[in-house]
Amino acid sequence: MDIVIYHNPGCGTSRNALALIRHAGIEPHVIDYQKCPPSKALLAQLIDRMGMTVRDVLRVKGTPYEQLGLDAPHLTDDQLLDAMMEHPILINRPIVVSDRGVALCRPSDMVLDLLPELPMADFTKDDGEICLRDEEAADRDAGMVAALKAEGLPTDDLTDPGRQFYVYRTLSGEVVGYAGRELYGKDAFLRSLVVLPAWRGKGLGKAIVSRIARRAFDEGARTAWLMTTSAAEYFEAMGFKRVERAEVAAAILETRQAKGLCPATAVVLKRGIRL
Repeated sequence: MDIVIYHNPGCGTSRNALALIRHAGIEPHVIDYQKCPPSKALLAQLIDRMGMTVRDVLRVKGTPYEQLGLDAPHLTDDQLLDAMMEHPILINRPIVVSDRGVALCRPSDMVLDLLPELPMADFTKDDGEICLRDEEAADRDAGMVAALKAEGLPTDDLTDPGRQFYVYRTLSGEVVGYAGRELYGKDAFLRSLVVLPAWRGKGLGKAIVSRIARRAFDEGARTAWLMTTSAAEYFEAMGFKRVERAEVAAAILETRQAKGLCPATAVVLKRGIRL
């Protein structure tokens, strides 16, 4: 399989994506895009193939984004692309191209979507996080139902329309946890998050939240919401902020969990979904 990675060696996410490609036994064509950026036309084509907008691929952190005023809503795609050509650091990374498609691989595990579906040994990222695969869980997956019940989490609405659940595994196939989401336009309600007891304390909750938030992003969501009775501080450590009920999006307040499955004392939290 031929793979191209537009890489920034100073970025941990980019380094992990590159390492995962090599872990799969593939030596990609590595392009340091700061030294050799794609042409404007090629970058526009890559963004289109990813199903993203130009703004989706603009990097804010550690770039001249704010100094250049690139948050101005009147700027056209053409103007944003010109800025990316002048300042390649504005191109988010890593962009990976394979026979299976093109993707901005954030988190780095997303590169697995572009690799052959072959058995692989487990992989640990350079920050110590275990790499995970996600796959859609079957309706009322027995393992998921048991895990949710063990944690006192709702299971009555698992088969209601508009829900999607995932099972998370190590690369060698061991199940480590589950999570679900409901989409309401630009709002994603994250729910049913559980890490199996044997895998706790390894940062997998954060990894699962990052992965499911990215899946929601690809379907148009830009804000993640969740409710909890006992883990508010845990999620605040991931960047979520507590929100008063009066500030919660109407669609989230209309969910079955908000209207009855979760107690009125549950804390509501939100976080923007950004790449």
